Amino acid sequence: MRSPTASRAWHAVLAVVVAACLAAQAVLLLDGGADANSGESGPVPLGTRFVRFLSFFTVQSNLLVLLTAVTLAADPARDGRLWRVLRLDALLGITVTGLVFGAVLAPHLHPTGVAWWINAGFHYVSPVMAVVGWLLFGPRPRGGGRVVAWALVWPLAWVACTFVRGAVTGWYPYPFLDAGELGFWPASRNTGIVVVLSVLLLVVFHRLDRSMRPVPAPPGR
Repeated sequence: MRSPTASRAWHAVLAVVVAACLAAQAVLLLDGGADANSGESGPVPLGTRFVRFLSFFTVQSNLLVLLTAVTLAADPARDGRLWRVLRLDALLGITVTGLVFGAVLAPHLHPTGVAWWINAGFHYVSPVMAVVGWLLFGPRPRGGGRVVAWALVWPLAWVACTFVRGAVTGWYPYPFLDAGELGFWPASRNTGIVVVLSVLLLVVFHRLDRSMRPVPAPPGR
């Protein structure tokens, strides 16, 4: 199971799943259909719809998963300073996506048709495949204190940009951080909970990266 061929196949399938979901969602948006992340549809300018789509933490996380999955399908032992940060951000983002969606958002979102499949790919298949793929195939170790520190930049920047943009436009990607609807402090509290969860997940990934068996195995083993 831990052969380079199995790793390539696993990450190729993951990349196809995420790419198909992104393409299907783009077609829906072009056709005036609902955004699978929010169920939002209606007379919103097309450019605005795409900007909102790309503003979802879910979508950005899946884009990172797609990027790293493609690189691992090409080279299961991939490494590099920037790549390590992107890989950790992909794992962090997609894990947060799956957990928050399942615990908070899923009961309020009931997509149908093609949107149901997109939702399943983004929020269930991609998180499970990304994390299980990392546990099975690595590559690891790929961590370090600097990697963890740099991996925090993207989610914190996303939070800052989301609140600034929301204050200007009145639109927030998720109801639990909608400062216009909930008020600034409740929205900040909810966001703080997710940030704490993210830090804890980074610690878990970092420790597992250091303690689990190296994959691919070092030469001579």
